[in-house]
Amino acid sequence: MQPHDPMPVDQGLGDESPADARTVLSADDVGRALTRIAHEIVERNHGAAQLVLVGLQRGGVWMAEALAALLAAIDPAYPVPVGRLDVSFHRDDVGLRPIVPGSVTEIPVTLDGRTVVLTDDVLFTGRTVRAALEALNDYGRPRAVQLAVMVDRGHRELPIRPDFVGKNLPTSRDELVAATRAGVTIR
Repeated sequence: MQPHDPMPVDQGLGDESPADARTVLSADDVGRALTRIAHEIVERNHGAAQLVLVGLQRGGVWMAEALAALLAAIDPAYPVPVGRLDVSFHRDDVGLRPIVPGSVTEIPVTLDGRTVVLTDDVLFTGRTVRAALEALNDYGRPRAVQLAVMVDRGHRELPIRPDFVGKNLPTSRDELVAATRAGVTIR
């Protein structure tokens, strides 16, 4: 596994064997979904000027990097900066579970007046995205914030909806979903 291909810790797979996992999207499917999302981002924003991609640590970073490469091919006049955001200290469940800030936040440009596209691998309850919206305030006042996810699995606890989705995947609350460049699995 490469450094930017995270273990989907938030989804509970950790170091367990994926032997009993069912593949929902192959690596080719993920690539096609990323290409579609990149084109949708350019279409909605009338180009890539003033965009910033911010991947949520850890699962959204690989997606932001992949989207940046695709956007560079679609609109080469405007290279899109890529940031990484660790939301550990902004979560609303700080008292319920230990804080493990194992990731670094890097935002390479000011966000003032720009359109930020937050990226994450799996959207579940919406609490991580809520924390990300709060954390972004430390880096400026974006003109707009959009959300791109590889998998929307439902079960929202907050009124958060993605703007760009690779795959809507209805799941039970007990199922575990992992999304990487290599594919999407569920168990």
